[in-house]
Amino acid sequence: VQLQASGGGLVQAGGSLRLSCAASGRTFSRYDMGWFRQAPGKEREFVAAISRSGDSTYSADSVNGRFTISRDNAKNTVYLQMNSLKPEDTAVYYCAAVVTTPWEWSRTYDKWAEYDYWGQGTQVTVSS
Repeated sequence: VQLQASGGGLVQAGGSLRLSCAASGRTFSRYDMGWFRQAPGKEREFVAAISRSGDSTYSADSVNGRFTISRDNAKNTVYLQMNSLKPEDTAVYYCAAVVTTPWEWSRTYDKWAEYDYWGQGTQVTVSS
């Protein structure tokens, strides 16, 4: 699968953005999906994840209550709605996909090394 992330940009603190990740192919519903981010000089970190059916979602403590992940399998797209943005949310955001068992994914959804496919990243900059 090929992933194309979009929707990043420059926004003031307190603002909102919605990131999209469009996937190629007809098997999108087989993939569990995740969003990760990487700020300059920092390691890549988990943001949010959603199961292949969309029934299960997870998010990092740092974005809980502010970010929401969702997907539309008919459109081969996963979204990350980001509200109440803070300067510390500034990073390149990446979407990622993996095919694995539900049990395994429930244990590894927040580990970027477990994902097999990655989009190119989209820059999010939050000004104070």
